[in-house]
Amino acid sequence: MDSINKNQQEDNHEDLTGQEAIKKMKELIDQNPVCLFCTRINRNESFCTRPMSAQKVDDSGNLWFLSASDSKKNAEIIADPAVQLLFRGAEYTDFLSLYGQAEITKDKAVIKELWKPIIKDWFTEGIDDPRITVIKVIPNEGYYWDTKHGKVVGLIKRMIGAATGKTMDDSIEGNIKP
Repeated sequence: MDSINKNQQEDNHEDLTGQEAIKKMKELIDQNPVCLFCTRINRNESFCTRPMSAQKVDDSGNLWFLSASDSKKNAEIIADPAVQLLFRGAEYTDFLSLYGQAEITKDKAVIKELWKPIIKDWFTEGIDDPRITVIKVIPNEGYYWDTKHGKVVGLIKRMIGAATGKTMDDSIEGNIKP
């Protein structure tokens, strides 16, 4: 696919599937695991969004979160498990949008694996708080935006482009399907 920017000199579209998609997801999420976690996305009403931190992306591309059993989010997932996750890594790069299905469990072994001391702010009884649940998001499709050659090269190319009047965008984007 050619760039929609007719002044773009480089191909900037690459779809990723399977392990390449999972590798890109991990790379982008590792930079900033906080996302906007959206529920009620398939209804004819306003969807709900809140910040959440992905505790883990596993080798199958599933994302893992900790949540309170009595939260509005958990109730919305039980009613409709379709979710969208929106990640942003850096100011001009590293964006990821994922759609998937969420599952809720109280698996103590997974809770123990995902637990970090800072999480006690939300679960005052600690790792044994009876309200802790695990949300597993199984992504089925998404879209990413990134740089081809890293942030430094991308910045330099944008600066040269601005000085010369040429489009030297170093971006890459595409569909992502784990």
